[in-house]
Amino acid sequence: MQYERKQYMDQLIRKKDNGRVKVITGLRRSGKSYLLFNLYREYLLRTGIGEDQIITLALDEIDNAKYRNPFELNRYVKEHMTDRNKRYYVFIDEIQFVREVENPYVHDPNEKITFIDVVLGLMKIPNADVYITESNSRMLSSDILTQFRDRGDEIRVYPLSFAEVYENYQGDKRGAWRDYYTYGGMPRVWEMESHEEKSRYLRDLFERTYMKDVLERHQIKNNHEILEILLDVLASGTGSLTNPSRLSNTFASERQMQVSPDTINTYLEYFMEAYLIQKAERYDIKGRKYIKTPVKYYYSDPGLRNARLGFRQLEETHLMENIVYNDLIRRGYDVDVGVVEQNIRNDNGKKIRKQLEVDFVVNRGSERYYIQSALSIEDPEKKEQEIASLMKIPDSFRKIVVVRDYIKPWIDENGIQYIGIEDFLLNEDRI
Repeated sequence: MQYERKQYMDQLIRKKDNGRVKVITGLRRSGKSYLLFNLYREYLLRTGIGEDQIITLALDEIDNAKYRNPFELNRYVKEHMTDRNKRYYVFIDEIQFVREVENPYVHDPNEKITFIDVVLGLMKIPNADVYITESNSRMLSSDILTQFRDRGDEIRVYPLSFAEVYENYQGDKRGAWRDYYTYGGMPRVWEMESHEEKSRYLRDLFERTYMKDVLERHQIKNNHEILEILLDVLASGTGSLTNPSRLSNTFASERQMQVSPDTINTYLEYFMEAYLIQKAERYDIKGRKYIKTPVKYYYSDPGLRNARLGFRQLEETHLMENIVYNDLIRRGYDVDVGVVEQNIRNDNGKKIRKQLEVDFVVNRGSERYYIQSALSIEDPEKKEQEIASLMKIPDSFRKIVVVRDYIKPWIDENGIQYIGIEDFLLNEDRI
C-alpha cells in the first residue's frame, strides 16, 4: 500500500536545490526512508534526473556498516560523483549510525571526525544537494543546528495521520477510527491483516528497535527493567499530569523500587530524543505564563502506546486526546495544556482557588485556539463540565470542543464550536 505523504513531499520539493542540507527527522519506522528513497526518488526521476545522479546509502543496514566510519562515508559519496557537469542528489539514511573517530592526521585524542564533517564537506560541493535522515533529536539540536546554523532545513515526519489512513482504508470507513486508535499510524501495520500480526509487529518495534537504540546509544546496561516500567506507566497514564517526582513515587509505592527523580527525568529525555513520547507544558491562560510542573506526556503513536499495555487499556477518551494532540503538532501548531484559575467559596464560605483545565492551548503565529477533547456531551451536566474552563477564558480567541459523536459542526450561544473527531482530523480547515 502506497501513501502519498503529501505534506512532506511538498516540503521536499519546495526545498530542492536550495543550497541547504535537508534533515528528515522522526520516529524510526515512521516512513522517513520510504519518503526519501521511494517517493522523492520517483519524483526526481519523473522530472528528468538520471539514476546515476541519485546517490543513496542506508546506514542501518548491515551491508553498509563500513560506511558508519565518516572517512569511508565521505569516500563512498564522492566516488559516485563522477561528473562535475551533473547535479547529484545525496540521500544518507539514519546518519546517527555514523561513529566518531579520531583524526589520524592530528596527534590529539580529543580531535574527532564525525558525520558533521562529512555533511559540511558535501555542502561545499556546488553540484550536490544533500538529504539526511535521523532518529534522535539530541543529535539534531546539539550537533546539526549548532554546526549548520542557517544551512539546514528540518522536515519532521510523523506516523500516518488519521486522514492518510482513512483515505486508503479498506472496507467500511466507519471502522477506520476504531482501528486507528487501536493500531496507530506506523505504516507497516496497515499492510497486516490480523490483530496478532499487528500486535506482534508493534511489540517487536519496541524491543528490537526503540529500546535497543536507547540502550545502545546511552550505554545503559543494568536499568532495562526501569525503562520498560517507565514506558508502561506513561502509557497507562496517557493525558494525566505528572512529573519525575510523582513517577518516582509510583515506582516506590507500586513496584517497591527506588528510582530517583533525576534518573527518571534523564530517561524521559531519552524517550523524547528518540521521538517515542512528546511533552506538553502547562500554561496559565489568565496569568499568561508557563507553569513548570506537572506536565503531560503523549505517545507519538497510539498503536505503540497500546502495544506497551498489551492492548488491554483501550480507553477511547484518553486515546482520542492523544491523537488530537499528535495531529495538532503534525500540522505545525505549538500546543500546551491550559490552566484557568478561578476563585470560589467552599462549604465554609472561605475563598479558595480552583484550577480548571483546558486540554489544549494551540498557537501558530498570531493564531490561537482553545480545544477540549470530549468523548460525548449528550448529557447536559457533562457538557457543562467540559466547557466550564472555556467559559472562564477572558479573551475572544476561538473555543472548540472535539467530540467522539458523529455530528454536524455547530456553535452554541456562548460562541463555542462543536465538531466530531473524524471531521476534525479529516478537515484541517476546521480550525
